[in-house]
Amino acid sequence: MSIRIDRIVTRGGDGGQTSLGDGTRVDKSSARIEALGAVDEANATIGVLRLHLSPTSPDEACLARMQSLLFDIGGMLCVPENGTPDTEALIDGFQGGDEAVAFIEEATERLRVRQEPLRSFVLPAGSAGAAHAHLARTVVRRAERRVVALRQEDTVSPSLLRCLSRLSDYLFVLARHLNDDGRGDVLWQPNKGP
Repeated sequence: MSIRIDRIVTRGGDGGQTSLGDGTRVDKSSARIEALGAVDEANATIGVLRLHLSPTSPDEACLARMQSLLFDIGGMLCVPENGTPDTEALIDGFQGGDEAVAFIEEATERLRVRQEPLRSFVLPAGSAGAAHAHLARTVVRRAERRVVALRQEDTVSPSLLRCLSRLSDYLFVLARHLNDDGRGDVLWQPNKGP
């Protein structure tokens, strides 16, 4: 597939509207654009998170694959009829969303089995990598909420929501991994105010 982008500045959105992948013009405040923007933000935060991983780490490669997956989810969302279960044939080389969900679940379990069971809530802190993983997790959760809001107006494939939900689970477990598999987690302690 060849992609060519000749112009970045188009002035087409200056009036508060933008084009979907099928050419339809919509307000930039529409539920579909909110969902697309949130998925894009999630992808960008994962890009920052990758700076904290070794280029040879299996988790760096996993995050690269998940960034491609998020890009494909955005592509499906930007063409309304492509975000339905009937058209979800191929997502980032996966044979549909169920295969993508299975990949994320396997990556999560690979890390989770090394970690001590949780005995308290974990604060989004610790190492710089863990803090960025927690930030990415919360942004992915926001993207999931925006896709749920879109689903109230239009058809959205359930596997897109499952991918986003599992991705936030993976990022939580990755944050614990980046905190020495949970040994460096910052735990919530109730009633410990100033």
